[in-house]
Order: sequence, then C-alpha cells, then structure tokens
Amino acid sequence: MQTYLFEIHTPNIKDYNESEITPICFRELVPEITDTNYLTHDLFYYPAKFIPHVVRYCIQKYSKENDTIIDPFAGSGTVGLESYLCKRNSFLLDLNLLLNHAIKVKLPTDKKMIDKMILYKYLVEMTKSEFKFIPSWSNCYYWYPENILNILTKYWGFIKSSDRGIITRIVETALIKISKHFSYAEHKTPKLFKSKRKIEYINDLLKTDWHKKLNDTLFEISFEIVDKINSFNNITRRYINSVTYYGGVDSSCFNFPENIFFDMLITSPPYLQAQEYIRTSKMDLYWLGYNDQDIKRLSMLEIPYRKPNKIIETKTLIKVKNMLKRKDLLNMLDSYFCYVIQALENSMMKLKPNSRACIFLGNPKIDGIEVEIWRIVKEYFYEKNFVFEGVYEDKIKTRQLFGMRKNKNPEGMKSEYLLVMKA
Repeated sequence: MQTYLFEIHTPNIKDYNESEITPICFRELVPEITDTNYLTHDLFYYPAKFIPHVVRYCIQKYSKENDTIIDPFAGSGTVGLESYLCKRNSFLLDLNLLLNHAIKVKLPTDKKMIDKMILYKYLVEMTKSEFKFIPSWSNCYYWYPENILNILTKYWGFIKSSDRGIITRIVETALIKISKHFSYAEHKTPKLFKSKRKIEYINDLLKTDWHKKLNDTLFEISFEIVDKINSFNNITRRYINSVTYYGGVDSSCFNFPENIFFDMLITSPPYLQAQEYIRTSKMDLYWLGYNDQDIKRLSMLEIPYRKPNKIIETKTLIKVKNMLKRKDLLNMLDSYFCYVIQALENSMMKLKPNSRACIFLGNPKIDGIEVEIWRIVKEYFYEKNFVFEGVYEDKIKTRQLFGMRKNKNPEGMKSEYLLVMKA
C-alpha cells in the first residue's frame, strides 16, 4: 500500500499577492464540445450545473489518463461523465440522493446497444398496467388532478414491479420528466412551486386528449434517451475506467477510506443565493420511492437550515461581514462558508502532492455588496499551505444566472470564476 505525505509549503510574497484575474472563455478553449447537453448530460434536470467545457478544460490541463478525480458537490454527475469520457476515474459525493439514480443511466456499465423494439414493447406493456404505486408524500394530491395522478401511479407501479435493468431505468428517467411536466408544478424553474400559469395549462390540457399526449411524450423522451445512451456506449465501448458515487451523504464530514488519495479535485459548490437543491428534486425523489422522513432528513442538512459548527474567518470575508447589517444575512454567510469550506477541505486533504483543486464559483451580491467567494476560498486554503495558481474569469454571454427573480442577487451574475490551487 502506498502512503502519500503532504509536503509543508512555506508561504511567500509571490503566493500571497496573486496575479491579475485572467479572462477566459471555456467554450472557445474546448471547441470539440458544441452542445452542453451532448450525450447523456441532460438526462436529469439539475439547477446550476456547470457547463462540461469547464470540466473538460480542467481535466485536459491538470490530469492524465487513469487519474482519479474527486467532486464533493457532484450534483447529477457532470464531473463523473466528463472524467469517464476522458478516460479518468471519478469519486462523486452529493447530499442529493438523485445522484445514485442519475449515474446508473448517464454512465451505464453494460455497453450493449439497446434495441428500441424491446423498449417499445416495455412501454406498451406499461400502458396496460393496473398495479399502482402512490408516493409516500403527504402533499401528493395537491400537485396533480386526480385523473392524471391515477395514470401516473399505474405507470410508476409498473416500474416498481420491473427488474432493475437498463430499460427500466430509461423509462424511469423519462417518467421523472413526465411526472413534473403533467403536474401543477412549474417544470422550467429550479424550485418546486405551483403557479397560476401552470394550473391554467393543466386545466386546458384536460379538455384535450391529454392521455394520448402524455403517452406520446413518454415514448418520445424514452427513445431520445436510448439514442443518447447508444451514442455513449458506441464511444466508450472499450473504456474501462470507474466511477464511484455516494448520493445522500454529507461531503463536509464524509469518511473516506484511509488508503484513497486523489489526483485532482473539480467541483462547483452550491451558489450562495440558491442552496436548496433537495427542494428542487423533491418531486423526483418521492416518485423514486423516498418518503417524507428521507426528504426532511436531507433537507435539514442543506446550508440554509444548518447552524455553523465553525466560524470561517478570512480577510475578505471579515470585510464583507463588517459591511452587512442584517443578522439573517450574516448567519447565512457563516453557514455557507462553514459547510462549503469543510466539504472542500475534507476532499482536498485527500489530494496527492502537487495535484490541483479546480473550484468553479460565482461572485454574487448581497444587499448590493459583492462577495468574492473565490477570494475567500483562496485565502482560507492559502493558510492551509495550498498554493494559489490562478483565477480565471468566464463572462456569461448567453444567459443571466438567477436574473429576473426575487432573490438576494436580482441582477444576476455577470461572470463565473475558476479558482486553481495546488496541493
């Protein structure tokens, strides 16, 4: 067994006085990725996913084939998928249980091409199912008209009674999308909420042949997923790299095996102004079979609901806090940096010497005060003997994150930043 010892790094002036922020455009630097949703990247909706170009750039620049990459905020598995496509191994952690379902579809281990006729027969058989599955969700009937819910419970009942093969997982993935689209919940926004617009849409839909539309959409999405998986299998049919994943875990205190060390970290922590990812996935998780107790347990581990067990202090963070007057915002900052930095530190202390940590972050504003998260993270880990290598600013040109909504950053973020540090 090989043991890695961390070298003691003595800070110097060059390390402390970082160079000017470097402008960068990841889409231009990684032109081989022409679509952010290529292959299986878009099979699961997940808020605030970072574009695969960023991950690919970091992998190609700072790692080699068969290296192992850690992501403590794995979301729906973007780092895992890009790592595999680049012939790297990955180790993924996330509080959201959705990760356990996403990886099995996005990175299928069986490289056999999927026969669409088998899928078609499965779907037809499902539409005749009478076995019901009703989610263990006290508010389930609030989100659906009775006749639509009746059909969905039959389809999900068929899924629950089927073998857990790739065909079942494909249809399950399609049903997750269908179950939200044909509900009163807005299906194009991050948070789970019932809107007047969506209620009107469903009520108008009920005046039509909605059952046929539901089935047509389900078949269409299922076949699209097959095409994406077959394309993935065709590209990776000779790849033998691994992906290890743990959904439903707290990465700030995850207990790594003693003999595991990583060649690189790539991650995108939760945004300061949008941290309730379990709420976003709540409907999906209930249909997948989790109950109120499961969801509540995970929700209480999300940053807005946790009191900090440690107060993080850096020069920049202290300056920001001194300018804020509201106690609730100060408490939010304490909780955010406590658990984000603990999760990063827990993983970064498992990095091999001279390997890189690539952390993708935004700089939101709170009450008009810009919070340079990358700088706060840099200052903290500088004191832990990590070497600052650079920060790269990628201006957002095609979208405005969190714009046009009532939140703590109403103008949206104009740029995102890639912080690179060396162990």
